[in-house]
Amino acid sequence: WITGLKPEKAEYYRQLHANPWPSVNRMLKDCHIQNFSIHEREIDGKLYLFAYLEYSGTNFDADMKRMAAAPETQRWWKETDPCQSPLPDAAVKEKIWSDTKEVYFLK
Repeated sequence: WITGLKPEKAEYYRQLHANPWPSVNRMLKDCHIQNFSIHEREIDGKLYLFAYLEYSGTNFDADMKRMAAAPETQRWWKETDPCQSPLPDAAVKEKIWSDTKEVYFLK
């Protein structure tokens, strides 16, 4: 996934993720998310976030709905969402992150 990062909120976003809430990490793991990472990159003077994760469950949509319904996840997103600047395709769908297309994967 990819999204923009607002420069004025970048340091706060970094601090949140340097010390993530244990309940948020627990929920990610409970929803079969592993090897989850978020990378930051500046391109042409704009900040972007790139997220990668591996899913080990059997129903991604159901797990994502369960995670989104959790009060601690909602509280976390109230902190992180204002830091992000969705790309146009995500903004139209009222989402934060845009999907990317995998072109190569080595296992």
